[in-house]
Amino acid sequence: MSFINNSKNKVALIDCNSFYVSCERLFNPKIQNTPVVVLSNNDGCVISRSVEAKKIGIKMGEPYFKVKNLVKKNNVKIFSSNYALYGDLSRRVMKVLKGFSDKIEIYSIDEAFLDLSHIKDDQVEEYGKKIRNKVLKWIGIPTSVGISSTKTLSKVANHIAKKNKSGVVFLKDNIDNKLKDFDIADVWGVGRQLSKLYKKNGIDSAYKLKNISNTWVKKSTNVLGAKTVMELRGVSCIDLETKEIKRKSCCVSRSFGKKVESLEKLRESITTHCLNAAEKIRIDKQTTRSITVFIRTSPFDKNRKYYSNSVTIDLPVATSNSLELVKEAINGLKKIYKYGYFYQKAGIILSKLNESSEKEFNLLAPIMEKKSNTLMQAIDFTNAKYGRNSISVAQAGVKKSWKMRKEHSSNIDTASFAYLPRVFTT
Repeated sequence: MSFINNSKNKVALIDCNSFYVSCERLFNPKIQNTPVVVLSNNDGCVISRSVEAKKIGIKMGEPYFKVKNLVKKNNVKIFSSNYALYGDLSRRVMKVLKGFSDKIEIYSIDEAFLDLSHIKDDQVEEYGKKIRNKVLKWIGIPTSVGISSTKTLSKVANHIAKKNKSGVVFLKDNIDNKLKDFDIADVWGVGRQLSKLYKKNGIDSAYKLKNISNTWVKKSTNVLGAKTVMELRGVSCIDLETKEIKRKSCCVSRSFGKKVESLEKLRESITTHCLNAAEKIRIDKQTTRSITVFIRTSPFDKNRKYYSNSVTIDLPVATSNSLELVKEAINGLKKIYKYGYFYQKAGIILSKLNESSEKEFNLLAPIMEKKSNTLMQAIDFTNAKYGRNSISVAQAGVKKSWKMRKEHSSNIDTASFAYLPRVFTT
């Protein structure tokens, strides 16, 4: 079965290589060619690996305690996750990418789709190299660029670009030959369960999936499965989502570095999470009408009784005021806290989010809004300039012994002059 692709679409997927590792290397050139891994919250699992770390057998998602011997034997550099750093560098990368196309979909913290339909076929690969070189020069983050007629095929092209280390691949000719060697499990949109179904039916490559009958696809999978097949045939079915969709809720939660028993420490953590969530919705120019507080012990601790609870407070007036939200969150915490339990996790959820520009029919709203906006703007400005939590509230505490375990943190803060690279000349 053959399919002719007459599409003039050209979609590029730009993916940052081992992004978290690349961020750590940016401020530490000494580890540029050594094996490096970044760990998840509380130093639990491997979430990013350098090429060197992959070669010695460290797998993605593997618990850290299982690879300690490999780490020690091969002198692997270990880093705790630093999401403030990764988020900042991600924003810088995306800003550069926006200069190459006005149609961009930020797919994840380290990936973005660009519409390059305005670039001629004989120039598109060179254009991809320009994108890659500029991101590397301006930000310092290496990327891989895959370009093709659909988002799914651009994912395939990106995968090939990483594998053969070419950096840029324009997948236009001899597509079938590439798809024959492309494992079905690596196809975008094919998850673990769907992969098992395909392999059970003898579909072990992207090429076989592309040439499967439409009747079988519709009968055996879902709409997404059918779209994936059409995309592999060069028919664009998954549009670029260029419009920024604002969140409908905002959750901030963390597991504790060590279990917490006292109400005081729980209050500190809930306050800190609430301040961070309030800052996030202010950045998005949103307000909230509802706040949920939740706490729980470990469900895996067989020696202690399990306890989990939450409470939701509906606010009389929509707000993004940190002080108001912290007050309500602490009141909620007091209602669900039980003495005698060792808590593993706590968090808050802000829901019923609306645009801050939407005015409420409430006599008190204009008065409260005017009083709080100036203060919140001053706090946000100061924290953006001097680092998060430069200005905080007393309830958030100082020592914060409950914080996540970060035994391997690089402590890099892009808001601090102390971490700017130093250049010595002779």
